[in-house]
Amino acid sequence: MTDRPSLDTGHFKPPFSDALRNYLGQGWDDRAPVPGAPGEAAPHAARRRARLSRCFPGERLVVPSGRLKVRVNDCDHPFRPGSDYTWCTGDQEPEAVLVLEPVPGGHDAVLYTRPGSDRSDPADVFDGRHGEFYVGPRRSLRETEAFLGIEARHVDRFTADSRDRPSRVVRGLDGTVDAAVPRPDAYLDDELAAVLSELRAVKDPWELDQLRRAVASTVRGFEDVVRAMDDAVATSERWLEATFFRRARVEGNDVGYQSIVASGPRATALHWIRNDGPVVPGSMVLMDAGVETRSLYTADITRTLPVGGRYSDAQRQVYELVLKAQRASLETVRPGTTVHDFNEAAVRTLAEGLADWGILPVSAEESLREDSGLHRRYTRHGIGHMLGLDVHDCSRARSAHYLGGRLTEGHVFTCEPGLYFQHDDLTVPGELRGIGVRIEDDLVVTADGYELLSRDLPREPDEVEAWMAALLLTDGAARP
Repeated sequence: MTDRPSLDTGHFKPPFSDALRNYLGQGWDDRAPVPGAPGEAAPHAARRRARLSRCFPGERLVVPSGRLKVRVNDCDHPFRPGSDYTWCTGDQEPEAVLVLEPVPGGHDAVLYTRPGSDRSDPADVFDGRHGEFYVGPRRSLRETEAFLGIEARHVDRFTADSRDRPSRVVRGLDGTVDAAVPRPDAYLDDELAAVLSELRAVKDPWELDQLRRAVASTVRGFEDVVRAMDDAVATSERWLEATFFRRARVEGNDVGYQSIVASGPRATALHWIRNDGPVVPGSMVLMDAGVETRSLYTADITRTLPVGGRYSDAQRQVYELVLKAQRASLETVRPGTTVHDFNEAAVRTLAEGLADWGILPVSAEESLREDSGLHRRYTRHGIGHMLGLDVHDCSRARSAHYLGGRLTEGHVFTCEPGLYFQHDDLTVPGELRGIGVRIEDDLVVTADGYELLSRDLPREPDEVEAWMAALLLTDGAARP
């Protein structure tokens, strides 16, 4: 092989001279404290850690926040911590690690985190990923302890402190943590992840308040979307996506998941997130979106709205069957109801409707058999899922605690039946082809039934039309 010239493809970074090091070490005023009173979530997180501690007496537990992820080249996505970490700490810092150290009678909590810089090291302050000259100030270790009520140590100590220490670890979020802690038995780590999901399933009062806030902001976001409908007709689905996003960023942290804005036949794609199609008068827009609060709890609501403000006969026909299915599912909700029954009530209603319309080639009863399921050509998905810090919350829970379990007071679920008729599906009457309808609401199970968290967003078709008409008559919010 012939010699080749070296390729210097990195960004230009001038060396850190001794003069610069000396200059950085002087001329600074007293370091201003990072703003913030003791974290609002801190006392609730302490109670959650105590519950987790009781599940694993005598064992060392490791829960990382996760690392920054590259979006493109040398630019990272905005950081969003792992939900288990935030639930246990109330913190949102990247590359932090919560450790529950076993002690007689329970555990001591230690948080490994990257503290604020004293600005003496240019490699620190000029670092493009962590440096304070780039990303702003960080809390000191003492400030972190006051903010979270947890002993704080520099994150660089984690590997040494973990050497030869058997631990259960929430893996897959931080490669450095995964490498630092040996994994003798994968089951131990999987069980920790499952137990965390199961503990998170029943929301405490503070969490329910966060979810109510998320839903309220989401309702206002849908109002913004209706006011922006005429502008979307002149542009695309992205106008509606951007309109909702503005509400999410102003009142919350972000959207809780990538918004689905699907107009016309694109509504038959369950997770249409390109959002680049036209918004055509006479069609409908299926919008599935949720505001994530600054505490990272998210709503998850879907409405299927007529672009001109009124449903056509065919659109209303499909819409009303989906709404009937949602009502059937909601009627089952109370403590003790199985998750299966909650789903089955809506699925049965949809199958019966499809059979009555002559779309199914078999009876509803036959289609509902495990060896059939023909209705799934048009229904496709489950009727609901848990909701909280994740839009599909508590997904690591064992089946007996989730899909095979029973509803419990404090569970937060979505209820989201849907019907989807592809534009080229010859088994469907022509007037129904290309129609997709989903109606999704958020609810919390109460002692004697449920509270519909999203009740302020109309669902009945006449109410939707009246709500849209009233909003379209008002002056819209400032345009994006």
